[in-house]
This record gives sequence, structure tokens and C-alpha cells, in this order.
Amino acid sequence: MFGYRVPAPDEAMLISGGRRGLGGAPFRVVTGHGKFVLPVFRKTRFLSLAMAEAEVVEKCVTKQGIALTVRAVIAFKVGNDHESIVNAGQRFLSDQEQMSVLTGRIFAGHLRSIIGSMTVEEIVTERQKLATEVLDTSKAEMAKIGLHVDSLQIQSIDDGATGYIEAMSQPHKAAIQRAAKIAQAQANQASVEAEQAAARKQAEFARQTAIVQAEFNAEVDRAKAQADQAGPLARAHAQQEVLAAQTELALKQAELREKELIAEIVKPAQADAERIRVLALAEAERMKIQAEAAASYDRVALDRMLIDQLPQIVKEASAGLAGANVNVLNGADGLGEIAAGLVGQGLTILDSVRKNLNGDEVGSAVERYLGGPRGSDDGAVEVR
Repeated sequence: MFGYRVPAPDEAMLISGGRRGLGGAPFRVVTGHGKFVLPVFRKTRFLSLAMAEAEVVEKCVTKQGIALTVRAVIAFKVGNDHESIVNAGQRFLSDQEQMSVLTGRIFAGHLRSIIGSMTVEEIVTERQKLATEVLDTSKAEMAKIGLHVDSLQIQSIDDGATGYIEAMSQPHKAAIQRAAKIAQAQANQASVEAEQAAARKQAEFARQTAIVQAEFNAEVDRAKAQADQAGPLARAHAQQEVLAAQTELALKQAELREKELIAEIVKPAQADAERIRVLALAEAERMKIQAEAAASYDRVALDRMLIDQLPQIVKEASAGLAGANVNVLNGADGLGEIAAGLVGQGLTILDSVRKNLNGDEVGSAVERYLGGPRGSDDGAVEVR
């Protein structure tokens, strides 16, 4: 619309002509909205509120008398308040580029002043302190011209050919290099230790693998050996069972042979011993009869005594056959012959005693007749 003006968001519109602005300012300030301006009667100008920068390259002398070239950058702008806009508009509205030039000169002066009160070491190590002090000292002066400083950055500090900063940095460089070497040595040592640890782990793994492989091979060999021994072991067990059976058979054969030997040797010996005992009893009885006969001188009594003792003699003779093995070869006839023989032996003994009264003839007669059946050739009875 004709006569209606609107400033940009980063601008302040200054309207001169007509009534004066606030605080007796020669113009009115409009920001953030439009304003109807009468043509011819009013004049409109615009002041930038955008950020601007000024670069300062200044040669300064420190407290130690060492010349330093300091490069700094200042970021500033016109203040947003009405007073700052009025102050900046009265000074820079016709030539707004002068704001950067003037700001640089102002900061250059404060920079020289502050650096002159500091040492090189303080300047180098405390750059932020330097920037803060420069900002604090220039803040009031910048506010007078309507400018507001956002930041100050010290970009570089150069001592030229003096080499002071370089010399000052040598100990630190040496310490840094020493620390770097130590760190490198530690890193190398750690790397070597890591390699050694890895090698040990690999060796341990290889050892464990070898042990497991050896155990596996041993297990396989044991299985093979057991498989190879299975056949011989089975044969050995079979042979052992055969030997056991043979041993049992031999024991049974030995028992049978023992019984045969008892039947062949022990029993006949027992029969002979019994026969000898019977003969001894007969001899003792003869001597007793003889003694009794001699004492009585009675032949009839002697005969009677012999007759009375005959059954006992026959009984003793038959008792001698009780423990003997008697093999009857001709059945019932053989048994009759045995009984008849025993009676006949008794009668024969009695007759012999009658004929021969001396003890030697009686004993020989009894022994002859008792042993007669073993020497008989008729084959009817065999006594063992």
C-alpha cells in the first residue's frame, strides 16, 4: 500500500520528520511491525540488526617486553533495545560499514592494554582469561555506541622470530615426547604381552588338543586291543572250562581208584590181621587148656574142656571172616561149603588136640586148619 512501510526481521525502521521519538530522539524506531509513513513529509531509513564481525590483528608487547602479534575475531551487533538502536542509528546510519572498523579499533586498544599486563606464559596458557578481560573492559564503551559484543575469539599468538613461545614449549614438548615414548613403550610392551599371552593360549590349546587326541587314540587302541584279545580270551575261557572238567574227572577217577585200592589192599590186609588175631586167641586158649589139663591130670576133663571150647573156637574163626570181602562164585552151594568148612575146621582142631597134647602141635594144627581154605584149589570160595 502506498506510504505503508515494514522493516525486515533483522532491521530497525527509523522514521524522521514529524514529531520526535522517545527520549527526545530525532526519529522514531519501529521494529517487528509496519508503519504508515506519509510521503514527502516523512523520511524512512533502515538500520541492520544482523550479526557482524570485526577482525583484529594487533602487535602487542607483553609484561616481559616480548612483542606478540595477536589475531582476534569479534562478533557483534546493534543492541535490540530502543536506546542501543537510537545510539547506533545516530552514529552509523549513513555508513554502517564503519561499525566493524570502529569495533576493531576499540578492541585493538583494549587488547594492547591487557596483554601489556600479562606474561607470555599467561597469554598462551590462559587465552580465555584474556578474551574475558578484553570483553569486560570494552563492554561499557561498546554500549555507548549502541553495539553489543557476542563473543571474542583469540585466533593466534605469534612471537615472530624471537622463538620464545617455541622455547617455552620445548619442556612441554620434551615431556610430551617422553610421555609419548613411554606410552609407546607401554603400548609395545602390552602388545608383546598380548602376543605372548596369545601364544601361550595357542600353546595351551595345542597341548589340550594333543592330550585329547592322545586320549582318543589310547581309547581307540584299547578298544582294538580288547577286540584283538576277545578271541584268545574266549579260547582261554573255553580251555579253562575243559581243564576244570578234566580236573573234576581226574578227581572222580582218583576217588574211584582209592576205593579200588581199599578193596584190593586194605580189606585183604584187614582180613589177614583178623586171621592172625584169631590164631593168637586160639594159641592163648590152647595154652590155657593145657595148663588146666596139666593141673588136673584129668584126661577126660581135658577132653570135656576141649569139647566145651569148640564152639568158641569156631565162633572166633567165623569172626575172622566178618571183615573180609567174600566173593561167592557158585551161589548157595558156595555158602554151604563155607559153613561146612567152618564146622569141619572146628572138629579137626578138636581131634588134633586130642592126639597131640603138647601146645606146639595144638597151635600148628589150629593155624593149619584155619589157613586151609585160602590155599584150597577147589575154587568154590575166595576170602579177601
